[in-house]
Amino acid sequence: MEFLEALADPAIPFLRYALAAGILASLSFGIIGTYVVARRITYIAGAIAHCVLGGIGAGLYCQHKLGITWFGPLSGAIAAALLAAIIIGLVSLHANQREDTAIGALWAIGMAIGLLFIAKTPGYIEPMSYLFGNILLISKFDLWMVLVLDALVVGTATLFYHKFLAVCFDEEYARLRGVRTDLYYLLLLCLTALTVVLLVRVVGIVMVIALLTLPAAVASNFAKGLWQMMVLATLFCIGFIGSGLAISYNFDLPSGPTIIVIAGLIYLAAACVRQFRKNSRLRSAV
Repeated sequence: MEFLEALADPAIPFLRYALAAGILASLSFGIIGTYVVARRITYIAGAIAHCVLGGIGAGLYCQHKLGITWFGPLSGAIAAALLAAIIIGLVSLHANQREDTAIGALWAIGMAIGLLFIAKTPGYIEPMSYLFGNILLISKFDLWMVLVLDALVVGTATLFYHKFLAVCFDEEYARLRGVRTDLYYLLLLCLTALTVVLLVRVVGIVMVIALLTLPAAVASNFAKGLWQMMVLATLFCIGFIGSGLAISYNFDLPSGPTIIVIAGLIYLAAACVRQFRKNSRLRSAV
């Protein structure tokens, strides 16, 4: 009740912005998270997320050191995420060397570049808010950016639903049918990159993978099809963010970690229930 009263208080609009951003972004999290879990590219999404820090650092440096006001942390994050998605996609598709080694190297390099840019940026820059997120700092402008990115991600993912479905579950058959699977795979990684940028403001770079994958993983225990999994993942994500905001507000806790802990507990509970049902069916069959 205290949280609901705070939402209605006109003196604290940041709480309403945070909840609105979480609800809007949950659409992208649910849809793209489902594709990420189904395609089993969680580690690629993790590498893209950590490369985002390089773009954030470059944006801060350009604004504060070079005076380029239009290229800020958000613009840098989008550019870095898309560049990382394309590089990782091309490496995984065409490179001869080990894919996991290249992805791990890019993961570390992106983080290092971001920290170097932040270190050389004039003034004091607190990297913790980017590493662990602070959804309560979302402004009205950020909310509009979330809405634009959300519309782009959801629209594209819906338009190419069947192509992405083929890439996730039967890539070889789709290639034989003439579908340009490599192109749609790269497009899926770019959509994942944009979704990661949305997530960074909610839970930060370090915990971005948890909120991208846990709602979809929980939904997979109850859904019978991919579109049902997307709907359930979106609803679960809204529930995780809403309850995390409420608990963090009432108990004066960091919002990002609180959201992730709730998502993790629900995931573990769902996994235990699924295993219990599986064991029960096995005993019944015997």
